[in-house]
Amino acid sequence: MQINGKTKVYGIIGNPVEHTLSPLIHSTFADALGIDLAYVPFHVADGQLEAALKGAYGLNIQGMNVTVPYKNAVIPFLTEVDTRAELLGAVNTLVRDKRDDREGFIGYNTDTSGLWRAMEEDGISLKNEEIIILGAGGVGRAVAFMCANSDAKKVYLLNRSVAKADAVAVEVNSKLSRYGKDCVTAMALSDYKSLLTGAENRYIVIQCTSVGLAPNVDDAVIDDGDFYHYVKYGYDLIYTPWETKFMQLVRDNGGMAYNGLKMLLYQGVDAFELWNGCKVTREIADKAYQKLCGKLR
Repeated sequence: MQINGKTKVYGIIGNPVEHTLSPLIHSTFADALGIDLAYVPFHVADGQLEAALKGAYGLNIQGMNVTVPYKNAVIPFLTEVDTRAELLGAVNTLVRDKRDDREGFIGYNTDTSGLWRAMEEDGISLKNEEIIILGAGGVGRAVAFMCANSDAKKVYLLNRSVAKADAVAVEVNSKLSRYGKDCVTAMALSDYKSLLTGAENRYIVIQCTSVGLAPNVDDAVIDDGDFYHYVKYGYDLIYTPWETKFMQLVRDNGGMAYNGLKMLLYQGVDAFELWNGCKVTREIADKAYQKLCGKLR
């Protein structure tokens, strides 16, 4: 579509942001649904976040995604934060607040819902499963909330610093205790062998660190084949390279492995639906996914 005075503008803010694949996702959805919008990456320099949000509101930008390093930092500058995003302490989607007495954006988190939808599409349910999360950073923390809130039987949060993992486990269990959920256990990464008991192919493992990214594509958080003998599904939230060392190890030991591209796709689906009040069909989502694959494979 040709941009004109009626074109609605959306975007993504981050630093860096030049590498983002989000414009491809949202332009595919817009073209398929006949929605007149433009989606633009906005590089926001350190210290300019508040000014960027005020400027975006003043320029009538309708919504934005938020990527690193601003998913937490953006929260104080919002008019409201959705319950899930507040629970996670992270926002990745902004919707323009259209109330007369508010000037700014409402924050949502579609990262975890995107991962949940990706796993659902792959036929993976978290209910009553035992899950190992590798990494207790911001992503690992969000995934721990998602798993616990999806009725996992047990969630083991492994991190090099057990103190950091323990702080996340305490927070997740505390916040979800009102719903009768207390299933997250912190462990030192080096203690993973204590989990290698019982039936084979027992765990769902979600890799939430940056280990395996280029140029260190031959690295994995755990490179012991015995560990992967107990993995039935392995999810690496990295999607470049297409197949990480973690994924190779899962497959070499009989498990099924997935990268994070579908999570990226479905967090975009959820954001697009929030912005436009529409439904992105499976057919449209598949079209965008194939375009993403063409870019990366």
